[in-house]
Formats: sequence, C-alpha cells, structure tokens
Amino acid sequence: MADLTDQIPERIPISLVVNGASRTLEVAPWTTLLDALRDRLELTGTKKGCDHGQCGACTVLVDGRRVNSCLTLAVMKDGAEITTIEGLAKDGTLHPLQQAFIEHDAFQCGYCTPGQICSAAGLLAEGRARDADEIRELMSGNLCRCGAYPNIVAAIEQAMSRS
Repeated sequence: MADLTDQIPERIPISLVVNGASRTLEVAPWTTLLDALRDRLELTGTKKGCDHGQCGACTVLVDGRRVNSCLTLAVMKDGAEITTIEGLAKDGTLHPLQQAFIEHDAFQCGYCTPGQICSAAGLLAEGRARDADEIRELMSGNLCRCGAYPNIVAAIEQAMSRS
C-alpha cells in the first residue's frame, strides 16, 4: 500500500497581493494564511490569539471580506488580495477606523485591536450595520479580553457616520 504522504508536495507556490504589493511565496500545504503573513512576510500586526477561529485577533480582509486567517490555508487564497492592519493607512494617513479607535480610546492592551479594526473595515464595507446593536452583533466574533467594547462600538459608529 502506497504512503499518501509521498503524494503531498512539500511546498506550493502561491501569489498574493498583500497591502497592494504582489508577493510570491512557496508554502507547505498546511500553512495558514496567518502564519504566511506573520512568519513569511513579517506582517506581525495580525495576531495569533486562540488559533481556533474563536477570538478574531487574526482577522484580515481577503478580497474585501473579513476572514479569520488562522482558519484559512494560504494555498486556498492563491491570487487573492489581502489587507492587513498594516495596509489600511494610505499615504501616511490613518484609516478612519484607526483614527476613531484612537479618538475613542478603543483599546487597552491592544492585542485584539488589529483584528477589531480589520473586522470593522469589513463590516463597514458590508453596509449591514445601522446602529450600535447591529454593530455589536456583527462584531461578536472579535473578542476583547480587556472589555473595551463600549469604546470599540463608539469608534465604529463614528467611522460609520463619516463614510
């Protein structure tokens, strides 16, 4: 009986557009998008929290949609456009959500902040939230262990009102 591991390639070439720049990598088939971003591309703003898709610290935008990068294999996103927290600011100007998070002191330890902001950017692009209750519901996949939720919601409301 043949060993199936002999049929799995050690590395697979993929191309991504990350924060506007084309990047080519060779990754093991089991490499998560999170690990590719952090370990291979040195974009450490995206955080590894639970590694089970339950906390949202690893949230990035893939083709404009929010995704838990810890649950996504990098090879599945070959050709995709990825935006991390490092790619939200443009020409030295903070993204409106980044500015709102500062103005509303919407972070304490800051560990969840990149995932919160990327998720909120996806939320704004979706256009489904109309009020604070809907923001809370649609952001429920992003946990803040410090409890900065009221400030996070206020920051998102501010950015939503300005977009």
